[in-house]
Amino acid sequence: MNQNQKNASGLAWLLLSLVIFIIDISSKFLIHNNFRLYESINVLPFFSITYAQNIGAAFSILEGQRTFLAAIAIIISSYITYVLYKNGNHKKSESFALALILGGAIGNLFDRLYHGFVIDFLDVSFGSWHYPTFNFADCAICLGIAIYIFITVRFKNRDKSGDNDESHSC
Repeated sequence: MNQNQKNASGLAWLLLSLVIFIIDISSKFLIHNNFRLYESINVLPFFSITYAQNIGAAFSILEGQRTFLAAIAIIISSYITYVLYKNGNHKKSESFALALILGGAIGNLFDRLYHGFVIDFLDVSFGSWHYPTFNFADCAICLGIAIYIFITVRFKNRDKSGDNDESHSC
């Protein structure tokens, strides 16, 4: 890896965050403008599109803490942007994961600031089991966190075995 590649800014990953944000916000406005609250359309036996509003965070924790949740999202988003900048082009997997988290965080932050709640609409259930309704931002955040944990564990184990590959790219 040449020095220019290592020193180049990783801010190009913000384009992925922007794409996630646009997909998320577009889908939420589509639901908000075309569904009544709690209206549901069954798509598959285990999957429905159901308009819900979440005034809390994941699983409705911290309900009514809009300012606190917005502040946390702003701090996390700022930190992720800083890390992307510092990562350069050589930490592709980590930057990919962080860009997913950032896009989702900004999507839910936008909802929280614009509507006062987060629009959820992806509804999964099997028999009597029902998962809390979620959105594309939540999917991006969870996927990004899973990838980040995977690469962190993978490279921590690699470092313990004596293979010090600092590129962290899959």
